[in-house]
Amino acid sequence: MESVLEGSEHLERELGREPFAGPAAGSVVLHLAIVGMLLSYAWAMGLFHHNFWGTAGAGGSMQVTLTSALPLPTEQINKNVLTTEKPSQAPAAPSPKKQKHVDETAIPILGKPTKPTVQNTPKTQVHQPAPKQNVAQYGEQSGSVMPRQMQPGSAGPTTVGDNNFASLFPWYVDQINRKMSQTWDKAQVDARTPKGARVYLAFTIYRDGSHSAPQIDTSSGSPTLDNSCMIAARRVDTFGQLPGNYNQSTLKVSYYCEY
Repeated sequence: MESVLEGSEHLERELGREPFAGPAAGSVVLHLAIVGMLLSYAWAMGLFHHNFWGTAGAGGSMQVTLTSALPLPTEQINKNVLTTEKPSQAPAAPSPKKQKHVDETAIPILGKPTKPTVQNTPKTQVHQPAPKQNVAQYGEQSGSVMPRQMQPGSAGPTTVGDNNFASLFPWYVDQINRKMSQTWDKAQVDARTPKGARVYLAFTIYRDGSHSAPQIDTSSGSPTLDNSCMIAARRVDTFGQLPGNYNQSTLKVSYYCEY
């Protein structure tokens, strides 16, 4: 009987509730202590920051206030730049010259010279006389208007047909001028012949210095001047042998006699 009672008591203890409040409170305190330790460690290591700029998160708006100017500290102003407190101003434009006012009611002073007034007169084109026609002023024969063909090389009254000859052998051209001036008799020309009248002769000089018969290329309008120049050319026996370096056998010459 006693054994049965002991067994029932033991069964009651087995089936009875265990205490819950004490272990639960101890577990909560333990967990709170662990969390506090972790927070303290994180705060000590600087894991918590108050500045959240640049962290991932939702965007938001920001209010900005603009200012007109920011004052600069005096120690950062560059004092090496040359400046003036009163910059120079641009020169003023010249004022137009004022016309002197003349008092028309004033009484003129006797004996005082007055400055004459200058009137602007329009410029008129000066009439130019018509050019004179090319006509002979003296003589029975009119001047020829045929253009002269020989112009390349000239020295004084002599003109040769080969320009290279006049530049290479100027001494020979001077020799022609000298011989013609020695044989020309200017006294044979009529005194009424105008000054500056010219007659042009054309002839050919051969290798040995002889020449062909001269002919009038351009008449002067004075028969006496033309004849005197023709006689002077005929009086020349020879102009001298042509230069040996000249490769032509003849030399065409034009010569004028001027009164």
